[in-house]
Amino acid sequence: MKKNISRLITTIVILFSLFSSTSCDDYLNVLPKGSKIPKTLADFEAFLRDEYSNQTTNVEQAIILLNDRYVTVANLNYYPLQKANYNWDETANRIELNSSDESTYYMQYKTINTCNLIIEYAPTATEATEAQKNELMAYAKVIRSMSYYVLVNFYADTYQASTASSELGVPLIESANLGAPYEQVTVKKIYDYIIQNVTEAIPYLPNFGTTPLHPGLGAAYAFLARVYLTMCDYTNAAKYADLALGINNQLYDWTAFYAANKTQIENAASYTRLIDPCNYTFVENYNYRHGATYYSAAENPVPIARIALFEQGDARCKARWKLYTAGNDTYYYSTLTGYHNYGGYTTTEVYLIKAECQARADKLSDAMNTLNAVRKKRIIPEFYQDLTAASKADAIAKIRRTKDNEMLFSIVPFADARRFNAEGTYANTRTFSKVVGTTTVTLSPTSHMWTMPFPKGATDNPGNGTITQNVDK
Repeated sequence: MKKNISRLITTIVILFSLFSSTSCDDYLNVLPKGSKIPKTLADFEAFLRDEYSNQTTNVEQAIILLNDRYVTVANLNYYPLQKANYNWDETANRIELNSSDESTYYMQYKTINTCNLIIEYAPTATEATEAQKNELMAYAKVIRSMSYYVLVNFYADTYQASTASSELGVPLIESANLGAPYEQVTVKKIYDYIIQNVTEAIPYLPNFGTTPLHPGLGAAYAFLARVYLTMCDYTNAAKYADLALGINNQLYDWTAFYAANKTQIENAASYTRLIDPCNYTFVENYNYRHGATYYSAAENPVPIARIALFEQGDARCKARWKLYTAGNDTYYYSTLTGYHNYGGYTTTEVYLIKAECQARADKLSDAMNTLNAVRKKRIIPEFYQDLTAASKADAIAKIRRTKDNEMLFSIVPFADARRFNAEGTYANTRTFSKVVGTTTVTLSPTSHMWTMPFPKGATDNPGNGTITQNVDK
């Protein structure tokens, strides 16, 4: 992986010929042999549809910090950054250890660069109507904003209204031009930029995108609901959750999937994998984005202690993992394979955003009804009972439990944990404590480990700007 933004963009230029022949430095106007400069609408669409470059959202270290993914003994011994995050080693200098774990940073900026290209140059596209060009640029603005959301919730402190204007966020890069300077802006400016871009895109978006990779109006609304929830703006989060559900409110019935495959699922000796229904065309999708990998593969293994956080009779959990031992490692082994929508937006997330907003507004009965609408599709009938809430805190804890489980391996549980940590009131609704060897270790709500360090390649070679670490180690 290249070690700075400038060199990364150079690579993209050479490999994919991203820049048009206008408004660029002269040397960028030379067309590499075998390459094609985008001119037509179809040319620009091809960049947007490149899911392997632009639709991958790797947040592996956040998943490891939460202990949502099981890390084998061998990997703990081989990857010191994984070991530090997995075992909550407050003494570890993760800045020094983060010399090669660059996927989150560079994959998101690669996506941003592609979107910048489309937004800058698509107005000149041939063989396109103005409506088609506006729609294409709207998709690019939403996707770019989604990448900035991942970056600011990975490498910067969580949004707090009282500090967001002073806390440094991530580099804001608005141009695909190789020589364009950039600035590491505040957390507030990144969030303002995200909201502005999605708001600008909304008038030009159809309800559903051209393909599952294209974020249509439903995806834009769902995304804004997530953004406003992260900002603790529950009024706007509820507003956009309702708008998203007005476009798609379908929920997949995991209890039916379990019933249809019960024999294999309950056979403790069988590890034959079923096909995961959560694919590109999954009924709950607003849009689709990959997680750490774009290959059709099994899900990550899960620690025993993490599986214990699921409700009894959770059909989705039963269908996804099975207890397994290999050498010194015992964990829950993945029993589904397919393309998993960890980076996209789904109706389940939006239902649970709505439920929390209802609870925040003291509409506890409504909040539980919304939560139970999801649970009825997850909990096997013999185990199912409607949940009720004795208080706001009780309601939020129950909603968070379901949401953390539903959104496993996405950025959402990490972003939510940071939000709850900053709020303080509900920080302890999930306990981070375990025994490593003979020592009990904890991850406190105030730990510096909740912010990931920029990779050394970025800070040592920042290109046309400067980057300041947001953590000390």
